[in-house]
Amino acid sequence: MATFQPITETSYLTAQNASQYRRIMRIFYYEYEKMHFQLYKEDVLALLRAYPGFEDYSMEQLKADLDSLEEWKNLTALQDPRKVYTIADYKNKQYRYSMSDAAVEIERLTVKLENLFMEGGGLSTNLFVRIHTALGQAAAITDSPLKEINAWWHTLQEDFKRLNQNYQDYLREFYSGKNDKVLKSLEFVQHKDLFITYLRDFISELQVNAVLIADSLREARPSVEQGLLDKVIQSELAIPHPNVLERQYRETHIHDTVYGQWQALQNWFLPASGASECERVLDITNEIIRHIIQNAALLVQLQNWGLSRKDDYVRFIKMFLDCPDMDAAHKLSAHVFGIQQVQHYRVNGDRSTDSINSSPYEEEPLTYVFEPRIRNYKPRLDRTGFVSHAWEKQKQREQYLQKVEQDRRLMLQYIQGKHLVISAITDCVSAAVRMTLLRWISQANTTESRSGRTEFGQVYHLEQEPGDCVLHCEDGDLTMPAYIFVFEEDHHV
Repeated sequence: MATFQPITETSYLTAQNASQYRRIMRIFYYEYEKMHFQLYKEDVLALLRAYPGFEDYSMEQLKADLDSLEEWKNLTALQDPRKVYTIADYKNKQYRYSMSDAAVEIERLTVKLENLFMEGGGLSTNLFVRIHTALGQAAAITDSPLKEINAWWHTLQEDFKRLNQNYQDYLREFYSGKNDKVLKSLEFVQHKDLFITYLRDFISELQVNAVLIADSLREARPSVEQGLLDKVIQSELAIPHPNVLERQYRETHIHDTVYGQWQALQNWFLPASGASECERVLDITNEIIRHIIQNAALLVQLQNWGLSRKDDYVRFIKMFLDCPDMDAAHKLSAHVFGIQQVQHYRVNGDRSTDSINSSPYEEEPLTYVFEPRIRNYKPRLDRTGFVSHAWEKQKQREQYLQKVEQDRRLMLQYIQGKHLVISAITDCVSAAVRMTLLRWISQANTTESRSGRTEFGQVYHLEQEPGDCVLHCEDGDLTMPAYIFVFEEDHHV
C-alpha cells in the first residue's frame, strides 16, 4: 500500500534560490530532449551563462547548486574516470550529471503548467469516429500478434483520453472566474451565436455517435472480456524493463489498469447504475447554452435601460399607416430609423422570388407569427384534415423518370461500341452533356484505378490520349485533355 511521504524532488521549485535551480533543471531538460542525457558541469556553466542575469555566474556557485539538486535526488552524479589525467584530477572527482526519472516528469509538468493558457480543449467529433472504428475491429484483432493488439489498445485508449481531456478543458473555460466575467461583458453578445452554433453542432454529433459507439461496445464486450483483455495484459508484460524484481507488482498494476480503462470506456457511453458520462456532457453543454442566452438577454435589457418601447412602436406603425403614398413612407422611414440605425430582419418564409437584386417593396408582404419565448409554451393545434398529393407526386415521378431516360439516350448516342472518345464528338453539345462528362472524369480521377460508374449503371475506365481536344458546347468551346471512356460492355440507344 502506497504511503504519502514528502516528495523531496520538488524542493527546488520553492527553495530560496528557486530561479537558479529551475534554470539549471530546465537546461538539463532541454538537453535531455536532445538525447544528451549526461552533462559535465563545464557544459552546464557554458549553457547557463548564455541566459540574461547569469553572465557572472561562477563555477563555485554552480557546484553548490548541483550538490543541492543532487541531495534532493533531482540529479545523479557519476564519476567519469576517462577525464582523469593526474592525481589532482582524480581527487577533484570529475562528474557527469544526469536527471532522475522523477525530475524529468516534474520538469515536464512545469513546462505544461507554463503553457497551460495556450492549450485549449475542443469539441471535435473526429475522435468519436476513431473510437467507433477501433471498437469495430475488436473481434477481428483477437487472433492477431501481441504487438498489433498492443498498438490497437494504445490507439483506442489514447483517443478516449484525448476525447475526455479535450471536452473537460473546453467546458472548464466556461466555469472559470476569469471567463465568467467575459461571458457577462457586452462584447461577448456579438459572438454568442458562434458559441451557440458550435455547442449545438457538438451536441447533435455526440447524440448520433454515442448511439453507434454504445452499440459497438455491446457487440465487442464478449470478445474483449473473454480473451482480448488478457492478451492486452500479455502484450504489456512482453515489453522488457530493466527492473525485473518488480514484475509481480507490474503484473498486478497492469491488470488493474487495463480492466479499469475498459470499464471507464464503457461507463462513458453505457449507463450503469445512473447516467453515463456522455449524458452528463449533454446536460452540461445544454446548461452552458442556456447560460449564454440568459446572459445575453440580461445584457441587452441592461443596455436598453429596461425601458419598454412598445408604445413607441405602436405610434410609429400608425404613422406609417397614415402615410398617403410610398414616397412619404420612405421619408418617414429615413427619419425614424436613419442611416446609422439600419437593422436587417431575417425570417424563415417562402419568398415570391429568389433574386438577390429585387427590392423588398417589389415582393408580396410576408406574415410572420411571433411566439412567446418561454419553455412551457405549446402552440394551439387545430384539428383539420389533410390533402392527398399522391397524384402530384406520381406526375413529378414520371417527369423525373422521363428526364433520366432522355439524359441516358442523349449520352449513349456518343458511345461507339465500348468507347466514348471526346475528341470524336463534333456536335455542339448542351451544357448538361458537358457537366455529365466532366462529372464522370472527376469521379474516375479520384480513384487509383481511374474507374467509375455512371448514374445509369455503366462501369467504365478512363484513359487519356496525347494532347488536348476542343469540346463544342452551346455556351462556348471547352479545351480539355483528350479523354477516352472505355466501358465494360457495349451500349447503344
